[in-house]
Amino acid sequence: MTGPILFVKAYVPPHLRGGHQVKGYHRRDRPGHSQPAKAVHHPELDHHGEPVKIHQPSTPTPLAAFGDPKAVATVVPGGEVPAQLHGVLFEPWADHPTTAEGWDYVDGVNDDLDEPPIHAPKGKVVASGVVIEEPDGRIWLVAPTNGFGGYRASFPKGNAEPELSLQANAIKEAFEETGLKVEITGFVGDFERTTSVARLYLAKRVGGTPARMGWESQAVHLAPKDKLYGLLNMATDHGPAEAIGAGPKPPPPPKPPAQPYPKNHESGMLF
Repeated sequence: MTGPILFVKAYVPPHLRGGHQVKGYHRRDRPGHSQPAKAVHHPELDHHGEPVKIHQPSTPTPLAAFGDPKAVATVVPGGEVPAQLHGVLFEPWADHPTTAEGWDYVDGVNDDLDEPPIHAPKGKVVASGVVIEEPDGRIWLVAPTNGFGGYRASFPKGNAEPELSLQANAIKEAFEETGLKVEITGFVGDFERTTSVARLYLAKRVGGTPARMGWESQAVHLAPKDKLYGLLNMATDHGPAEAIGAGPKPPPPPKPPAQPYPKNHESGMLF
């Protein structure tokens, strides 16, 4: 007589499946049984002071992933991070600016950077953001809360605020979305997106902690360049990834075949 069937939770780490990044999840050993993630509230309130529910929380990776330059490391709000990485401590940026004037004079703006003018076509706005690179070549990405806008992951960025320079705006957006304090080190390019033209700067992390990401993010990833396309599901992010050395961007998905118009059997006309 066989013994009782035991159902033991097993953790499946984030991995690539068919060229797409699959986030980590828990499952039961018996096929067909899974352990869905329970909704949680983000530790940070939104702009209106209201709680934000994360319907499908991301799964953090083990801390050892931070020390592996070939691995994707994932942090969730309030999650664990190592004490430091590449000699820079992970600790909250306690004295960050809180006013537009403060952000406009924030440390990290590169006054020596030679930037071209930026132009946005009619109907689109100007935005700015950063590509934050670690000494081991890995890049910081954000996972928008509840997949906002259809994004699984993206570079930290946001629409330009009229009171701020584009560099100051990019530093502010990086902090709000990743919890990190950054310094601008270079210019990546201007990239047309669905509703904006985004200027992206190259930046380095000099402080902060991803565990203190704002409510707009439900996870922050640190990813090798050769794994960026598996995380960045929107084609609008593929141009920046290619520009920073992620390799040739993947071809666009094939368009579905055109469907013939239904035919009016009485008149023979198409409508």
